Amino acid sequence: MRQAGHENFPVAMGILRPDHRRHLLAVYGFARLVDDIGDEAQGDRVAQLDAFETDLRRVFTGEPRLEVLRRLQPSVRELDLPIEPFLGLIEANRQDQVVRRYATYDDLVAYCALSADPVGRIVLHVFGRATEERIARSDEICTALQIVEHLQDVAEDLDRDRIYLPREDMDRFGVTEADLAAPAATPSVRRLIAYEAHRATRLLRTGAPLAGTLRGRERLAIAGFVAGGRAALAAIGDVGFDVLAHRAKPGKAALLRELSGVLVRKR
Repeated sequence: MRQAGHENFPVAMGILRPDHRRHLLAVYGFARLVDDIGDEAQGDRVAQLDAFETDLRRVFTGEPRLEVLRRLQPSVRELDLPIEPFLGLIEANRQDQVVRRYATYDDLVAYCALSADPVGRIVLHVFGRATEERIARSDEICTALQIVEHLQDVAEDLDRDRIYLPREDMDRFGVTEADLAAPAATPSVRRLIAYEAHRATRLLRTGAPLAGTLRGRERLAIAGFVAGGRAALAAIGDVGFDVLAHRAKPGKAALLRELSGVLVRKR
């Protein structure tokens, strides 16, 4: 869930029991630092990510050097967390250094499997609820949230010379990179954003039953992720899918409405 995950983490953790919050804060620190390296670090970012991965592996085999990884190690040991999701988040940031355009939707989903899905998998492991079926539903939610974040941040991503809208879809709707750099969306851009929003809506719909397999605070946390995605999609629709001229962010009332809908399983 990269930035999408970061935005949802504090909301989710606030309603969790203390031990879950402690573990997720350690994971959040890891995810935040790896993204900061991938997006903001000066110098050779790939080399820095490689060094970070080397130190991550020490979490599982010895003693890490970085403080953020030393804080993560007790959670890894206590919960027997797998290394693969952490490696995925590093690989997503490594990929960001060399891949700046995505030819197909499948290519983008494969990227989301590295940049977003690992966070949901780690959360399920922290909860002790990581089954094959739950992981599949979590992946759908996390991929959807990542797509939603991409739709909200088209202009910001382009400033970093990154486009997370599939080239095949841009061609289908007749959208050029110059269109994405404009101060407002053309009708073609709006249709493209609506198309990608519909895809994210479908993913959230198929992933939402995950919340119903959990109980108590865990259920509320997952429902919060789904509600956040749905409210963001509604906000994108409310601005007429013009994400270039408007910052499509949902308000608290919209979030609460969507949360209620998820919890009572009406949608």
